[in-house]
Amino acid sequence: MTTYEDILMEADANNLITKEKPLRAHKGRIKGNRIAVNGNLSEREKKCVMAEELGHYYTGYGNILDQSLISNRKQELHGRIYAYNKLVGLMGIVDAYKNHCTSISESAEFLDVTEEFLNDALSHYKSKYGRYAVIDNYAIFFEPYIAVLELM
Repeated sequence: MTTYEDILMEADANNLITKEKPLRAHKGRIKGNRIAVNGNLSEREKKCVMAEELGHYYTGYGNILDQSLISNRKQELHGRIYAYNKLVGLMGIVDAYKNHCTSISESAEFLDVTEEFLNDALSHYKSKYGRYAVIDNYAIFFEPYIAVLELM
């Protein structure tokens, strides 16, 4: 499982300068090779924010603060998708199931992400895969509620 420290080391390996400080409008922000993360967040929240900011570093370019532009909204989504795949992924959902997690809160705790982040990731996977996805002999159902079924 990826930790906040792992993400900070990944940022450092990419010559990114990360600082925790109070931010008014955002939980995190990247500009050039500098990432700012709201220092008032929990470590779990910082981890989710940093994963998204790394996603912006890998997938985006330029200033995307103006979300009225479609191209900026697409780049924002790409950063989020990177974070969802890094911290949750379909196998993370399966691993939570294998570890007897029976609720979103238990699964979020197991994956060490916020419930909001996990819910957003599940919404993304539902929009990408539809009603269900199959991976490594497991079917992950996204509706009518989240469920995992081991295939024989």
